[in-house]
Amino acid sequence: MNIPQSSFPRVVIIGGGFGGIALAKKLSKKEVQVVLLDKHNYHNFQPLLYQVSTGGLEPDSIAYPIRKVLQGYPNFYFRLAQVKEVNTEAKLVKTNIGEIAYDYLVVATGSETNFFGNKALEAKGMAMKTIPQSLNLRSLILENFEQALLTDDLHERDALMNFVIVGGGPTGVELAGALAEIKKGILPKDYPDLDTRRAQINLVQAGDRLLPAMSEVASRKAEKFLEELGVNVWKNIRVTDYDGKRITTNTNTIFDAETLVWAAGVRAVSLKGLYGANYLSHGNRLRVNEFHQVEGFENIFAIGDVAQMTTEAFPHGHPMMAQPAMQQGRNLGDNLVRLVEGKSMKPFVYKDKGSMATVGRNKAVVDLPKFKFQGVFAWFVWMFVHLYFLIGFRNRVVVFINWVYNYVRFDREARLIIRPFKKQNKVEKDTLMRD
Repeated sequence: MNIPQSSFPRVVIIGGGFGGIALAKKLSKKEVQVVLLDKHNYHNFQPLLYQVSTGGLEPDSIAYPIRKVLQGYPNFYFRLAQVKEVNTEAKLVKTNIGEIAYDYLVVATGSETNFFGNKALEAKGMAMKTIPQSLNLRSLILENFEQALLTDDLHERDALMNFVIVGGGPTGVELAGALAEIKKGILPKDYPDLDTRRAQINLVQAGDRLLPAMSEVASRKAEKFLEELGVNVWKNIRVTDYDGKRITTNTNTIFDAETLVWAAGVRAVSLKGLYGANYLSHGNRLRVNEFHQVEGFENIFAIGDVAQMTTEAFPHGHPMMAQPAMQQGRNLGDNLVRLVEGKSMKPFVYKDKGSMATVGRNKAVVDLPKFKFQGVFAWFVWMFVHLYFLIGFRNRVVVFINWVYNYVRFDREARLIIRPFKKQNKVEKDTLMRD
């Protein structure tokens, strides 16, 4: 990989997500050599992917070059690489561009969509975990309406305009709200010769309430907001099969829809060499102690979605969200410096700063440790927080201008079919992207 030898200990970080970037920044001016590996050369702000899917933002508004994030930092190296395997005995990371030795290894690979072993849903459903997947979904949504214009079959037309979102967490709720606003404010203008009132947005939740990780007040209010927007909310229903046109469930409810978006779960991205009952817990997460060390290793650490740190307050590990990943990255940065200096490490203590979700224009729910509020003020808080955590001044300005424009004009300028997408090729394309 042409990484120069150094007298400083080498820290290899796998993954340029929230945790990996936070850790690299923390180590940026310390006496360690940092090598960051990622299969993309950009950091992806996942909380706003749904806006890329629905034409509210272009992908370059929520992505930022990793090299620019850490530009000018001494002893920092980035390599565009797909990690294949970790050899823990030889302390080597094997990638598609070669091998690299490490003194300390940090796994921050994040998470991927979890279809829970249902191959039919994986083959025909749409995920929304990466920028390419979000662009695929955007193209499919717009192509369906173009196709609906061309068919004389009323049933087929309705299926093309029928959207089923599986999963009532923040991603599902936010996507459903965005699609409902498109149906209300944009489709009648874009497709005046199409009866877009027949378009249906269905949100299917296996549990008895939406946003199960948030308060019951937030769940009830989010459901009310969605119903006001015209979203059909289905609870206590589990999707079991999908053939690309018909969705079956564990009840008598059946949906005829050309688009199924799967937002019902994620699992950690595991690495070959770190498989096994000794390391992996439920959801493919690596079991770590309070210092982020992977169980059974002193020099291998894991942070973010891929790490499961069991505590009394979080018996199933910390939430798979940005805040725990960033806090863990910063804490591990301090601990690695202390470890190099021969000092004892400090245990990680998660500071829960709350959670939030937006449903649409002037509609959001926010749960803070001491306050819970919903509505217009919550919506402004949600926007401020997301702008604050976006990386890059340009990205913040562009997103802010887009939001103001969309709010004033009730429009989404990025509804473009940049690259056509066909569902029958999705599995092959996703496999190629993973490889």
